[in-house]
Amino acid sequence: MNVEIDPLVRDTAARFGAGVPYALKALAGQLVDDPGMGRPSELPGVLTVMVDGDMFDDCPDLAVGYVREPDLIQIRFLQPARTTEPPAHEEDQTQELGRDEGLRADPAATALAVRQIADAWQRVTGWLKDNAPDSYAALRAGAGPAAVAALEGDLDTRIPVELRALWMLTAGDGRGCLPGNEALMPLDAVAAFYRRSMDAQSREDVDNARRQEEDRITVWKATWIPVVSRGPADSTSGLYLDASTGYLGRWSRYNDAYGEELDTLVTYLEEAADMLQAPALATRDKPGLVGGELVWRSTVDPETQDHWQPLAS
Repeated sequence: MNVEIDPLVRDTAARFGAGVPYALKALAGQLVDDPGMGRPSELPGVLTVMVDGDMFDDCPDLAVGYVREPDLIQIRFLQPARTTEPPAHEEDQTQELGRDEGLRADPAATALAVRQIADAWQRVTGWLKDNAPDSYAALRAGAGPAAVAALEGDLDTRIPVELRALWMLTAGDGRGCLPGNEALMPLDAVAAFYRRSMDAQSREDVDNARRQEEDRITVWKATWIPVVSRGPADSTSGLYLDASTGYLGRWSRYNDAYGEELDTLVTYLEEAADMLQAPALATRDKPGLVGGELVWRSTVDPETQDHWQPLAS
């Protein structure tokens, strides 16, 4: 049994404590002997194992998520844990979410979506690591199942499995590595923006009750989950994932680019990876570099124009 540690997990491990890389290596050795030691999470095939930080110097308690295949284990996410064992109610909630998710979707299709997200995102992060180290360093480590489940409870709407898979690989982007230099939103920003948007819709609904049907205004729907924003600190526009359709849509505070996109989360990430790996074929935007940072042509300003280098075809 081979055990691989996702490069992003490996690179961010030391941020949680100097002893975390060693603890991760020790866990990898244990998984060789006992690949089924983790607990099932709400994502098919993803197992979570808890690491007792007291066993290592300068290491907090950890929650580590991995995918098990017949001859390979891939460690996909890492985060500090509040305790070595989740509270009973939290464990019950996670198991219930897992059962509920299994009832909603064809298991084969769900597993395929998880694999497609993982493959597309690893193409993006692999390119960033080799070509744009500053952008790569700004990526956040993945969120654990409990964090994703807590966010789902906060939103009170189902998080599609492909978005769960992405957040367990990375929980945000501090620079903006997607076309247009848009950024994956951190989970706390997702929750805050969703609450503000639903509050705005509630205010509109008061007026909608007095409007003719054709004049009613929808600024946000409960099934819209914000995923991508214009920038790490700029939520004037971005993309949401409609949990009811599986398609992305664009929001804008200025209503200048609003509505459903033709992309799913999978096709959006796959196209981003394609544009990085084959820039000559890029259509929506053109990738380039400013030093060690990925900068897409649509966001190049006069101050960086002279330093921007398009990627070689």
